[in-house]
Amino acid sequence: MQAYAAIIESQGGKFVLDNVDIEEPRDGEVLVKIAAAGMCHTDLTVRDQYYPTPLPAVLGHEGSGVVEKVGRGVTTVKPGDKVVLSFSYCGTCPSCMKGHQAYCPSLFPLNFMGRRLDGSTPIRRNGEEVNACFFGQSSFATYSIATENNCIKVADDAPIELLGPLGCGIQTGAGTVLNALQPAPGSSIAIFGVGSVGLSAVMAAKASGCLKIIAVDRNPTRLQLARELGATDIIDATNTNAQETIIALTGGGADYAIDTTAIPQVLRSAVDSTHTMGETAVVGGAKLGTEFSLDMNNMLFGRKLRGVVEGSSTPQVFIPQLIAMREAGLFPFEKLCTFYDFDQINQAVEDTEVSGNAIKAILKM
Repeated sequence: MQAYAAIIESQGGKFVLDNVDIEEPRDGEVLVKIAAAGMCHTDLTVRDQYYPTPLPAVLGHEGSGVVEKVGRGVTTVKPGDKVVLSFSYCGTCPSCMKGHQAYCPSLFPLNFMGRRLDGSTPIRRNGEEVNACFFGQSSFATYSIATENNCIKVADDAPIELLGPLGCGIQTGAGTVLNALQPAPGSSIAIFGVGSVGLSAVMAAKASGCLKIIAVDRNPTRLQLARELGATDIIDATNTNAQETIIALTGGGADYAIDTTAIPQVLRSAVDSTHTMGETAVVGGAKLGTEFSLDMNNMLFGRKLRGVVEGSSTPQVFIPQLIAMREAGLFPFEKLCTFYDFDQINQAVEDTEVSGNAIKAILKM
């Protein structure tokens, strides 16, 4: 069948909208009519080839929509179901079986290689193969081939055009707090970088009862939004030493810190802003091969550093929880979102990474 897709043809290029042919769903696959798709920083890092997803490719990994068809063996969703699409995982390895799907050993090939594991792709343009299967969905298109594993069914009355970003960026920020760090009520936390991931972490920290929530960024508008969403303190790192200020605000260092920036110097500052038993989560995706340094003696006295992928989430469990939190007024992530028509995708890119006018751009198909 035919679909309309946004294609990245070359490193650093613009999205090109064109007609493509998309296969029928194979065994275990699901054809989804995409209602909307969020734009994530990872889409742009792949555009720039920080990760080796082959081009040309259809990206997009925060899709939401309605199931059109299902392949053989699919039992958890059916045509007509509303679904949010999240990351892809095998479902059978020890990590997946223990509920740690975000740390599946097959995560990289399933999400970044632009192909099914058998080397095939479901998308062609003018008879030529186009790389797809990005995060098991490639949802910058009017239709997407996903898998049963990464389709999360939601309620029939769910605001489906809003929910796509729960599949990655918002899940990542909230899950880093709620699933990975799990701060006790009364804790202090410093969040470096308050884009969509960092602001989601701010909201989750407030919901979890953190007493002091410190947001660090260089964008005054985003810092003010962080305060509205629950930050007790904001630091403009343009003219303030964030590390020294956090230590002063917390009387010796924060209990927890999160780095969303993928900048080595910022990660070092995040770690150094915690107290001797503090824990830091690194969330931002840096270019492959990026290294950073830490003072070994500073770490020796009890500090912890951990990596977090996709908020350490089991999407089928966590995404419904986030929807329920929003309905209860505890997680108003809609305040981060700006909607664009699909053919405005390059404007959405500019507003996201150049002007900063959009925190979480959502493309409506």
